[in-house]
Amino acid sequence: KLIEFGSEEYKHSIELRRKVLRKPLGLDFTSNDLNVEHDQFHFAIFDNGILIGILLLKTMKDISPSILKMRQVAIDPEYQSKGFGSILVRFSEQWAIESGFNLIELNARNTAVQFYKNLDYKEIGNEFLEVNIPHIKMIKNF
Repeated sequence: KLIEFGSEEYKHSIELRRKVLRKPLGLDFTSNDLNVEHDQFHFAIFDNGILIGILLLKTMKDISPSILKMRQVAIDPEYQSKGFGSILVRFSEQWAIESGFNLIELNARNTAVQFYKNLDYKEIGNEFLEVNIPHIKMIKNF
């Protein structure tokens, strides 16, 4: 479901993202990192009321009003490789289609490229560094 910026569920999503995406790289969120999320769409997946996954969609108004950027995708390690990430991505894609968007772009860590390929995302361009680790830009048209 969509969760509200600033809600208790949002606070839990920060902790999950911190655990999965930031701490392994020796990073943490700054207040600026989080403040810019107020106008993004926060999609969460739950198991028996416990938040187990999150992803954010950000409008790319400066490029096109029909493009979204997927970011901060994190699934609790205990739930990884069990299909929850795919469910979450597909749910957000369906919402995007129903909301009139026609393309999602993302920067995939090399370790996640195959996951997105399995969901029909296509690689665009060359590998680059983001948060000091290799990434590939990927897109999916609707």
